[in-house]
Amino acid sequence: MDQAQRRILGQSLSIPTAQPKRKRTSVMSLFSKVSWKLRFQKREPLKNVFFILAEKAYDPSAKKRHMAIRGLGTMASETPDKVRKYKKIVLDLLVHGLYDPVSFEVIHESMKTLTIILGKIQGKGLGSFFVDITLQTRTLLDDDNDNLRYSAFVLFGQLAAFAGRKWKKFFASQVKQTQDSLLVHLQDRNPQVARACKTAFRACSPFLRQRKEYSFQNEEDQRNSKLYRQLSHYHPELLQFLYANKIL
Repeated sequence: MDQAQRRILGQSLSIPTAQPKRKRTSVMSLFSKVSWKLRFQKREPLKNVFFILAEKAYDPSAKKRHMAIRGLGTMASETPDKVRKYKKIVLDLLVHGLYDPVSFEVIHESMKTLTIILGKIQGKGLGSFFVDITLQTRTLLDDDNDNLRYSAFVLFGQLAAFAGRKWKKFFASQVKQTQDSLLVHLQDRNPQVARACKTAFRACSPFLRQRKEYSFQNEEDQRNSKLYRQLSHYHPELLQFLYANKIL
């Protein structure tokens, strides 16, 4: 096993010291199985690593799913060509992880890995995965977990750049449903989340521009008027940006 393979597997199978002994043994057993497979599969070793991680991403154990997706994120960063080659497989398992029913760690890791991979492929060839990713990411913008909210805003802002002509109308409708979250979290209790929200707001602003009836100053809409005052007080530079681009 060469250095790159060890680094990918090492990061995906790292064992926190606080884990119970039985869990550490289970993870070590997984590491031993992966190492054993690699010793007997000399051809295209990174391909072997990829498929082992892809298999473990569907494991019944949430811990193993989490570690496998982390490993895929490391592989996407260090060997992007390999991930591009198996893009559909990777996207399918990450969307599956994004909808994980029991583990917020798996969901969080899936969002972080999706952010890496979308950056590498520049949003090309997403197909219907774009819809699945957008719908679930939007639901996480108001999550109680700070890490999930932060990663959701980062990913949502990234999706805005990759909507393209095919998904422009769909994404505009999602932004419309998300506008309250985008505005409220500009004042998020976590400063890092607030900054990510501001970046996402700017990325989504062209989709707000499409709504001619959208106005914070509409006297008949008290809610939007309140948000306008909030922007004026807390984020005047963002409000100026919205006016300059004729969004308001």
